[in-house]
Amino acid sequence: MTQNTPTTIHRLDYREYPFNITNVGLHFDLHETATRITSTLSVSSKENQPADLVLNGEDIKLVAISLNGQTLEEQQYSINEQTLVVPALQGQFELSIVSECNPAENSTLMGLYVSGNSFFTQCEAEGFRRITFFPDRPDVMSIYTVSICADKARYPYLLSNGNLCASTDLPDGRHQVTWEDPFRKPSYLFALVAGDFDIREKRATTQSGRDVLLQVYSDKGSGHQTEWALESLENAMKWDEERFGLELDLDRFMIVAVRDFNMGAMENKGLNIFNAAYVLADPNTATDANYEGIESVIGHEYFHNWTGNRITCRDWFQLSLKEGLTVFRDQEFSADMMARNLDASAAASARAIKRIDDVTRLRTAQFPEDAGPMAHPIRPESYQEIGNFYTATVYEKGAEVIRMQHTLLGEEGFRAGMDEYFRRHDGQAVTCDDFINVMESVYQQRNPGKDLALFRNWYSQAGTPRVTVRLDYDEAQQRCAVTLSQDCAPVGVEKLQDGFVKQPFHIPFAMGFISQSGQPITLHLEGQQHATVLLELKEQSQTWHFDQVPERPIPSLLRDFSAPVIVDYPWTNQELAILCAHDSNPFSRWEAVQELSSRELLRIANTLAQGAQPTLDSALLHVWKTNLGDPNLDAGYRAWLLTLPAEKILAERMNPIAPVAIAKAREFVRQELARGLLDLWLQTLSQHETPGAYSPDPVNAGRRSLKNLALAYLLSIQNPQAIQAAFAQYQNASNMTDRIGALSPLVSYYEGDERDEALAQFYEQWQHDPLVVDKWFALQANARNATAQTILGLMAHPAFNLRNPNRARSLIFQFCINNTEGLHQEDGSGYEFWADQVIALNSINPEIAARLARVMDNWSRYSPALKSGMLQALKRVEAHPGLSKNVFEIVSKALNI
Repeated sequence: MTQNTPTTIHRLDYREYPFNITNVGLHFDLHETATRITSTLSVSSKENQPADLVLNGEDIKLVAISLNGQTLEEQQYSINEQTLVVPALQGQFELSIVSECNPAENSTLMGLYVSGNSFFTQCEAEGFRRITFFPDRPDVMSIYTVSICADKARYPYLLSNGNLCASTDLPDGRHQVTWEDPFRKPSYLFALVAGDFDIREKRATTQSGRDVLLQVYSDKGSGHQTEWALESLENAMKWDEERFGLELDLDRFMIVAVRDFNMGAMENKGLNIFNAAYVLADPNTATDANYEGIESVIGHEYFHNWTGNRITCRDWFQLSLKEGLTVFRDQEFSADMMARNLDASAAASARAIKRIDDVTRLRTAQFPEDAGPMAHPIRPESYQEIGNFYTATVYEKGAEVIRMQHTLLGEEGFRAGMDEYFRRHDGQAVTCDDFINVMESVYQQRNPGKDLALFRNWYSQAGTPRVTVRLDYDEAQQRCAVTLSQDCAPVGVEKLQDGFVKQPFHIPFAMGFISQSGQPITLHLEGQQHATVLLELKEQSQTWHFDQVPERPIPSLLRDFSAPVIVDYPWTNQELAILCAHDSNPFSRWEAVQELSSRELLRIANTLAQGAQPTLDSALLHVWKTNLGDPNLDAGYRAWLLTLPAEKILAERMNPIAPVAIAKAREFVRQELARGLLDLWLQTLSQHETPGAYSPDPVNAGRRSLKNLALAYLLSIQNPQAIQAAFAQYQNASNMTDRIGALSPLVSYYEGDERDEALAQFYEQWQHDPLVVDKWFALQANARNATAQTILGLMAHPAFNLRNPNRARSLIFQFCINNTEGLHQEDGSGYEFWADQVIALNSINPEIAARLARVMDNWSRYSPALKSGMLQALKRVEAHPGLSKNVFEIVSKALNI
């Protein structure tokens, strides 16, 4: 690996590939250290003039190449570390290439690699070039026929995309299978799996009456953990038919679990390859959060079959075209699954919980990204390494941009837009503009004279807009004026563009009014009545007038988080307390609690940073008491209401950032709320058991969530009754949620020998289940007393393996991302540890190293004492010889703030 200054690729430099590759034939002769691949390409020119055929290829060996059956001599082509070029070709021709790769030594986990005793592939974004020479870009779409040959005893299952056509035993103990995918696809959707697996399968009937086979493959001995995955797959299939009219288009759909994987999962056509963490689950080994994650990710990858596979990206700048849209679809799927079989009130609460969870993820991951050196629009304008742009902006903010279109068009209009999108573009590689063009055509049909021209700025501009709200009330006229003003300063690369001027965004802004006694006020606007009104902010500042407002209202703003913006309004704490207790919109009620507690936490953090002793405002204690003791609120919703704002969210409101003060403030408030509501917490703990067989349904999951939250609060003050209850729950738990729910606060707050004995017992019991061992590492990485030395000690444990991404994420990433006090030690030891691990991972798996490098994105916003140590660590990484382009892009942009 050599360090070169990476080339910057610009969106506007896109040029169409000069050839069609109509058919691709691939033959794999699988061997662990020397797999031979023969590819046969049917090619035709797009233009009536000769052009060079440029094929990508990395870390593979060219064995032979022939054109129309004639072997090419070395002077008839050129080859380097990245490309194979056959010059001046024209017309129709067939190109055959034989190449070799070494899957066993492929630690990047891109291309063809070995994990355990099996072969797997990962080709998105640019992994296919590590398998064979090919134009590895998403706009080259072809029909693939794949034959695979391997030792039958070691690899009885040979899988690829599409439908199984043939299977033959060979005389040398090997066997061969052939798969055909009837749909054109880009190379990044190619997949191959070979190994010996447990299989769980089920036949299902599509809405048109077709019989299809659903299958889940996993390591031998783990098949009992795939029941939930198969159930989730069938639910996703039915949901996509009911909600969007989209049907499975192949004879079978396969999911394969792998232990070594860079991502969560991959949507390869008909053969989804999954990180085992998002497939394997049973009550003893998986938490409620694991069950939710499996259902969501399986839905996400299945939904890609249409929004990503049947219609794909023209180029990688359009990544949010498939990812943002599909995240929105999986969010809606999860919300519908949570709300099914519930009454109207409980269903609304379940949907609110899902929305709160999604917004929390956005604020903890994407908002900081928007404020940092890697800030980019959901459709970036340039990149050096595309692997670095699988970001929260592309995914989570991309989903919010889709959700805003859904809000503006309504459910019926959005469905009409999706139908038209598939009618126009099925089988094509398209752009974000193509999608918004379709949605605009439907929007205009329903809103004559209007368009989505301004809305397109969400695709081309970065940053999180701030919407300032002003409310003016005329008591004599009983009239209220609401003025919305938007502002979004240049961020990231926008700062480097001379003369760059931010344009206004089209912001759908949902709001309501609450009276001083907590009752909803009907909004009268332009002769219509609304419980919630949707305002469309399109200018720098706009004002709306509401009539028949009997008293000065308390505004309930950005209901259901109708746009990914920051709201600035000067509520009094008393007004927030009323919203906290009475807002009829469950999302906005939670939002009011977050705002009130954020103000208090930041006040206390500043007090601590100045070396003074803080006190807790009684108003916050009252809000917690009201919500904790409200029997009309679902347990799961109450758990969210009673969870303090995340440190990352608080950090976005602090300048400079004092992370340790934030952590200590959260701990102080947690302990004060625990002491002040001791009896209520103990009562909550005893009243929310979930007897009977385990179920991950939202009602039971919500009860466990609230119970374990109470336990964490009580352990923070080392309440003897709670300590005893925690050890009893750990020993007697019938599911992993309760086991982890007890052990996690014990690890952080209890220092007796019993704590270490429990940790040792946990490992002893579950040492043969890698996913549970990941939980064991993560528990200790997140412990309040963990330091870099603690993590180094755990890295010496026989179960730790830096080459396994899940294991690295469970320990190193958990510590660096989530353990604020451990990372930000004044002596700089946390930063030195971070730099050491980025450098170590860089030589093994640059993609994983780059994700760890993102920890220091916003170093320049920290307090001076910390900023110095972070800068030194960043410079050490940048100076490391042989730095990958993945890590170089992240570190160099951070340093160029």
